Amino acid sequence: MTPVTTRLDRPTHRRVLALALPMTLANVTTPMLGFVGAAVIGRLGDAALLGAVALGAVIFDALFWSFGTLRMATAGLTAQAVGARDDREIDRILARTLAAGGLIGLLLAILQGPIGQIAFAISGASEAVRAELATYFHIRILSAPFVLANYGVLGSVLGRGRTDLGLVLQVAINLINIGLTLALVLGLGLGLAGAALATVCAEALGLGLGLIVLARLGSRPFRVPLRDLRDASALRRTLSVNIDVILRTLALITAIVLFSALGARQGDVVLAANSVLWNLFLIGGFFLDGFATAAQTLCGRAVGARDAEAFHAAARLSLRWCLGFGLGVSLLAFVGGAAFIDAVTTNAPVRETARTYLALAALAPLAAAAPFAYDGIYIGATWTRAMRNLMLCALAAYGAALAGVQALGLGNAGLWIAFVAFLGARGLGQAIAYPALARATFGISGPPPLRLAA
Repeated sequence: MTPVTTRLDRPTHRRVLALALPMTLANVTTPMLGFVGAAVIGRLGDAALLGAVALGAVIFDALFWSFGTLRMATAGLTAQAVGARDDREIDRILARTLAAGGLIGLLLAILQGPIGQIAFAISGASEAVRAELATYFHIRILSAPFVLANYGVLGSVLGRGRTDLGLVLQVAINLINIGLTLALVLGLGLGLAGAALATVCAEALGLGLGLIVLARLGSRPFRVPLRDLRDASALRRTLSVNIDVILRTLALITAIVLFSALGARQGDVVLAANSVLWNLFLIGGFFLDGFATAAQTLCGRAVGARDAEAFHAAARLSLRWCLGFGLGVSLLAFVGGAAFIDAVTTNAPVRETARTYLALAALAPLAAAAPFAYDGIYIGATWTRAMRNLMLCALAAYGAALAGVQALGLGNAGLWIAFVAFLGARGLGQAIAYPALARATFGISGPPPLRLAA
């Protein structure tokens, strides 16, 4: 039987901005958290401490965002359920995600010993950095159940198009974290242990607030019958989407870990300088993620309603805004990056080294613009198998680029060149695949990729 098509209102610039800007504001507070943490530790004047914070951030980004699918898949599937006007499925998706997130998080906390040993070995850090990193890691890992459950809460909120509530939740968690970090590190002098404990408390409080928000929206995930959670067809679809996104995310994290580890092998000063520049890139990335979120919501609803015209319009607008913001953020990073570096650290060698590579790092937000937009489009449409395969291809190209720049002896500059090339390869692959995927979903081909950016 042919699926019923529901005509949606055409996406507009105003609608995209209404969805994207709240999440942009929310996301900006996340790298600001990293900035505050780095600045607080950086004021202690010890490159080893700053390096430990940097590696800790990379390790937990890798660990937790391996399961970032809990947010992304939940948002995409929820948006499709909203487009299909299936309110019961919205709660079933949320209940499955909360259960999975809590159980996975507990398992990570239980297995912290072997996980930590592997992470420390891969990091390539000096003994001074690893000693400080161990303290931070074994406290912050306790936040895992709360972090992963929060991914599900946020995905459900975003899939409903309530990015305003996503803003409230993200800002609340990050402000609590920032406040506790300042109090525990500077006020009580607890050092890295205080920074880690602040994150655990903030995530736990954020989960409680998120569940209250969902209850106000009418969600009752804890009342979903067990038989609905175990529905075979729904589980297969959910599992397929989540596995694809997990593999895609693991490939992305592999690229980031390679970048960090190769930088660490060039010494504590280069590691610390890259951590400062990485926070600069994250600020740009979280600006772009707001438009990826808008694409998830609008494209997911269009797929649920079987409305191809609305889908293509949402994809086109999301890509335009991402490219525009990517260019703006790159220009801002290039012009104001030196002041940012000075604000983060007082260590003179770290400042000088970071300035050396600032121009290359400033290109990263522009290179990331198209991949961010297409990630939102692909997740909203649940084109997750294609997204996974394209990421693996880009990772292979990244590995070849790293080998090339290492052979040429380009050092840390080569790392940044390879990373920017990796981002560009992702966007190009996704653009090329778009028309065929749209044709498979709606029965008609989508506009050429270049037209999306026109």
